[in-house]
Amino acid sequence: MMSLLDKKGWTAAEHAENADVIIINSCGFIESAKQESINAVLLWRKTHPNKKILLAGCLAQRYAKELSESLPEADGFFGISNIVDIVKAVENMMSKSESLSTEKAPALQPGKRPLLSLPGSAYVKISEGCDNCCSFCAIPLIRGKLTSRKIPDLIKESKTLLDRGIKELCLVGQDTGSYGKDWATGKAVLPELLNALASLEGNFYVRLLYIHPDHFPLPILDIMEKDKRFLPYFDIPFQHGSDKILKAMNRRLNAKNYLDLIKTIRNRFKDAVIRSSFMTGFPGETEEDFALLLDFQDKANLDWMGCFAYSREENTPAYAIKGRVAIKLAAERKRIVEERQIPITEAAMNRFIGRNFEVLVEEQFEALRSDEVREHEPSGESALYLGRLPCQAPEVDGAAVIFSPRPLQLGTLVPCKVIMRRGFDLEVRPL
Repeated sequence: MMSLLDKKGWTAAEHAENADVIIINSCGFIESAKQESINAVLLWRKTHPNKKILLAGCLAQRYAKELSESLPEADGFFGISNIVDIVKAVENMMSKSESLSTEKAPALQPGKRPLLSLPGSAYVKISEGCDNCCSFCAIPLIRGKLTSRKIPDLIKESKTLLDRGIKELCLVGQDTGSYGKDWATGKAVLPELLNALASLEGNFYVRLLYIHPDHFPLPILDIMEKDKRFLPYFDIPFQHGSDKILKAMNRRLNAKNYLDLIKTIRNRFKDAVIRSSFMTGFPGETEEDFALLLDFQDKANLDWMGCFAYSREENTPAYAIKGRVAIKLAAERKRIVEERQIPITEAAMNRFIGRNFEVLVEEQFEALRSDEVREHEPSGESALYLGRLPCQAPEVDGAAVIFSPRPLQLGTLVPCKVIMRRGFDLEVRPL
């Protein structure tokens, strides 16, 4: 959206005070996200009563009619079905001439878009939509069926990003493991995409996110073993440990299959890092089912984990399933899972202490005196930086805390030694 508006002469304002229009990009996946998006509209309207506010994204796509009737604080709504119309939507909302709003949308150049991530990292969306149809999930309702981008386009975009100095390409989609299944052959071709990326030159990392466990493409492990630029970081949403609940979720495999997948990955990679998500309070979840989830959590021994209480979403198959779990009970089970994960993740991070890794430097803070950074730091001033190790994905995992006696350039990979763990974060020192 930013790129299209930029090409039509709009300029991004650093502060809302200087903007003519405020675009809120929303989420409509679960109830808490929907409420957060609506609250954002209300907050911006309160703080900027005279600005034009456009609610964009998934919430606007899913509830366009309802919101237009119930949310007068927003001046306009813009879904996700045709992003190229963002210029028309903004100009119509700003009451500009119809001659402008009917012009052909400007062409986009892959990889030339503005980057909102921290320095050195960029997301590359390889597909849109999802065909898995998990019974609790509204994504197919919002984003439709799987649509995969062509490999040459993705390679062109990736090369452009690397030429801009990007050091980490994060491949994303609603299910990256299904990439290419919507093509004529009906087969997932994620390994082909990785092989194409492997042909690119340079020192950079590729991080894969969001791989559905029911059809994990095992051939990617061979590619990752051969090319160390593909990080052995696996984001696999298992969701539960009870076979009964997994079946009700419309999962095709069971808990044992998932544990076997984890074992396969760890047998292949010493430094394999596995992130997953669990859901508590799915309809029909009994105390026995919850106990099976906790048992799975212990056996899986995940490096990183997120947990969510079930959100009852209209028009999903799970909406009508009987045996609803009380909201307070689902929240309590979520709390138990999260607390149980703390020592598991801390122990997982301990294995990196004393070892050397390249760290992506992302943020710089103030200079610190040596007595503030403990006795093991060199004498003189040190600067505090934040970054990420290969075991840490952007936004969701811990960080690398870097005390450096010399200036570091943001967005670069710097060899470092892991000194200690601080909570979920790892403290490192440049070599």
